[in-house]
Amino acid sequence: MKIYETGIARIKNHFVMAGKQAINFAEQNWLQMKGEVKMRSMADIKAVVFDMDGVIFDSEKLYRKHWMISGKEYGIPESEMAELCNQIAGATKERNEKLMKSHFGEEFDYMAFRKRTMDRMDEDIRQNGLELKPGVWELFRFLKERGIKIGLATSTQRERAEKNLNNAGILQEFDYIMYGGIVKKGKPAPDIYLAACQGLGVRPENAIGVEDSINGVKASAAADLYTVMVVDLIEPTEEIRPLADKIFDSLLEIIDLLKA
Repeated sequence: MKIYETGIARIKNHFVMAGKQAINFAEQNWLQMKGEVKMRSMADIKAVVFDMDGVIFDSEKLYRKHWMISGKEYGIPESEMAELCNQIAGATKERNEKLMKSHFGEEFDYMAFRKRTMDRMDEDIRQNGLELKPGVWELFRFLKERGIKIGLATSTQRERAEKNLNNAGILQEFDYIMYGGIVKKGKPAPDIYLAACQGLGVRPENAIGVEDSINGVKASAAADLYTVMVVDLIEPTEEIRPLADKIFDSLLEIIDLLKA
């Protein structure tokens, strides 16, 4: 009886393992096919949609600098504020208000905290300017030579974004811009990237999304763009790595990607 039961158990285990292997094979095959489709579509890329802060402008270090100053003024421990900076980067003020209130309590006046931070940062930019990230002009020139449209999907409000883009002499380079506060749901929801693709007249699968933040990568991936994370201040997490089709250190690597 024991031999019979052992044999049955082995047979059951065999089919269970075979089933798991089949499922794993199917999942791996699907992921491989998905990657191949995206890689093959490089020749069919019609547009590249960029985030602004930390991708076009070397501004995330300024944001972080002034968020950290405000955090210190509010008595928030440095390590705690640094982690909050990672979470709020790339998101809208409305989403960040919810996040900060959930963290500190409903009595926390996020809008006053934000205004103090942004006023200080705007003055910093007024006095010292805002640098473009290395490779911006080279990449834009390459895209225009290839006839690839250039879009922007930023969580920054229109007035501030246009001012900074115009001062940098780059505003006119974009074929379409989606500013913060226009779509109902900001990053990490896909809405802003879907709207940008619609404005550019391209399908999301025929566009590349370029991001540096966790919220941004989530938004681009959810919209089904080929998602490239160009690392700035935030290192890719285990959660983000599977969502980014490529992780680069420089915008110039996108040229090599499109040439492949």
